[in-house]
Amino acid sequence: MTAAPSELQLQRITYLRGPNIWTYRPVMEVWLDLGALEQSPSNALPGFTDRLLALLPALEEHHCGVGERGGFIQRLREGTWAGHILEHCVIELLNLAGMPTGFGQTRSTSQPGVYRMVFRARNEQVGRAALMQGHALLMAAINDQPFDVKAAVDVVREAIDDCYLGPSTACIVGAATDRRIPHIRLNDGNLVQLGYGAAQRRIWTAETDLTGAIAETIAGDKDLTKTLLKACGVPVPEGVVVASPEEAWDAAQDIGLPVVVKPTDANHGRGVTLDLSKREDIEAAFKVADAEGSEVIVESFIRGNEHRMLVVGGQLVAAARGDEAWITADGQHTVTQLIDSQINSDPRRGTTEDHPLNRLDPQDDPVIMLDLQRQGFGLNDVPPAGKRLLVQRNGNVAIDCTDDVHPEVAHSVCLAAKAVGLDIAGIDLVCEDIRRPLQAQGGAIVEVNAGPGLLMHLKPAEGQPRPVGQAIVEHLFPSEQEGDSDRPGRIPIVGVAGSQGTATIARAVAWLVHLSGRPTALACQDGLFIGSRRIERAGKPYWDQSHRLLMNRDARAAVFENPASLILDDGLPYDRCHVGVVTDFEGWQALARHDVREAEHLHKVLRTQIDVVFSDGAGVLNANDARVAALAELCDGEVLFYGHEADGQLPTALVDHLAQGGRAAVLRQGTVRLQSGASSVATLDIAGLLERHGMGGDTALTHALLAAVASAWGFGISPELIAAGIETFPLRAPA
Repeated sequence: MTAAPSELQLQRITYLRGPNIWTYRPVMEVWLDLGALEQSPSNALPGFTDRLLALLPALEEHHCGVGERGGFIQRLREGTWAGHILEHCVIELLNLAGMPTGFGQTRSTSQPGVYRMVFRARNEQVGRAALMQGHALLMAAINDQPFDVKAAVDVVREAIDDCYLGPSTACIVGAATDRRIPHIRLNDGNLVQLGYGAAQRRIWTAETDLTGAIAETIAGDKDLTKTLLKACGVPVPEGVVVASPEEAWDAAQDIGLPVVVKPTDANHGRGVTLDLSKREDIEAAFKVADAEGSEVIVESFIRGNEHRMLVVGGQLVAAARGDEAWITADGQHTVTQLIDSQINSDPRRGTTEDHPLNRLDPQDDPVIMLDLQRQGFGLNDVPPAGKRLLVQRNGNVAIDCTDDVHPEVAHSVCLAAKAVGLDIAGIDLVCEDIRRPLQAQGGAIVEVNAGPGLLMHLKPAEGQPRPVGQAIVEHLFPSEQEGDSDRPGRIPIVGVAGSQGTATIARAVAWLVHLSGRPTALACQDGLFIGSRRIERAGKPYWDQSHRLLMNRDARAAVFENPASLILDDGLPYDRCHVGVVTDFEGWQALARHDVREAEHLHKVLRTQIDVVFSDGAGVLNANDARVAALAELCDGEVLFYGHEADGQLPTALVDHLAQGGRAAVLRQGTVRLQSGASSVATLDIAGLLERHGMGGDTALTHALLAAVASAWGFGISPELIAAGIETFPLRAPA
């Protein structure tokens, strides 16, 4: 189909999941064909800028390259092209949908009218949704057609709701990111890996891989939980499990009225009815509780407000108080209408995770219905003016009170979590004044919950939000843990980029790292390995295969072969590395689809490997290729050159580097010498090694082993171990 003259075509859409030529973070890369619009910048389209601003007035806030508010508007007035405008439309739709995005770039290609546009995309599905809506909006503005911006934002927001992490998980992942701990989402839900390889921890909302199954089972049994807490001296209400409404009434009389009737294994206050004194109410409450759980328990009623206490790693980190929900009748409206106007109208209430309080729907809550019935009213009744009705006794816990908690109360809730065995626990207690000890006021702990929700502490209806995500990450990755304070959650990673001998280099480095005492994961064109065991042959989804190695708990180090095509198609499979190796600028001829037309174009591609080296890591560069050697200025860490004599001369970059006291691996007449400045640290006879294996004179293999030796030295392996390990390295790749 031939495009209309004023249509911008999306030629190719690629989601770059790892560090790439544009940025360290995931982005959506879109190839655009402007068609006839190449001849029509924004200032040549009558009325276009005003129509666009009418649709997206917040574009006024986009600085663009001008560097100040209104900068993008200035570009529009002066004239800019449709690809650049699409970039800003997409970014603004993401902003309006609640996923703020500031990064975007649009660059021309060697093909007239064809551009590459990129924007930050935390999730591929969300990025695609924003792109399609942004494209439709732009075309509507160009062609002077109506466009529903709200509907477009709703589409993007729906994609975010479908794909993005829940607030509890997101706050933990955000806290990990603040400490530069990488994360991998393991499913479409909230199961997330924090860290790589053997250094990882896993979370599922507010549960962790330190949360025991036995502790969870105990927490799910309220009667068993009370027994354990009582044995530890923690105040709990007296109670008994019952099997029928009649037993519930008998138990209530034995315990003493008033009582609470609730299921033994339900959560979030479901089926819990409070302050019961009449037989008919207790028997009705039994039926409500029985529908929500496997067993029903009758407990003594504790007077006071409900509180939720969050315990992480044996420490109280947050506390919230609940309030009862009441309505006051006006003599004109029904109970349902009063609930909507006086309770549900509160902007803090809603049905999404953005709201700290839930919207009340009495028809779906039998406990509310029972409480109203006990007061003599139904939903359609019109109570007399001035009559106050209690609508909900619990479930409104969203008022922060962390700073008010008495030390004795904090001790009791931490002891309760420890007694059950939970590393993260939501402790429910009832008392009249959280500033006083529980025993002094007849307060008690009524529940211990595994996997507690965090939203009430992150977005309280009143009071100060609490850094509960940071507390959980600190619990999983203690700052004071020896050896991990600088790189929590990380294993050493080596990345090898280039085209000449890179698989051999990667195999040899992995071999040497493994011999140093670290079980090492390896991804290269010869396959995927853990130690010396190949677990999978290299296949087409190479990025996915490589990335999966970082999920392996056996891996205490990892080595990756990263061809330029991988960086261009997907990005690197890791976010940062300890050693980055670049061998050459060859192989560009196979990258024409990425608009790589000459060797020099690889500079922006291969620098990606050097850009991600840690400041205490090492960039290992081939000094015999001046283009590779020039990457040294981009490395945040140490630079370690390797090189060989050519026409009797060592590369100038290598000689200068040694003169400045740098480290290098130098190949002369078949012998590799590890040098630090003018000092020789060790020598390795590579030529002799190859002769003994019947491979004498193999120049490519010699140079690959030279690079591997330099990389292992940059990794921190001792020269003695390198010399011994290279002797036992299997030179031939596994069949």
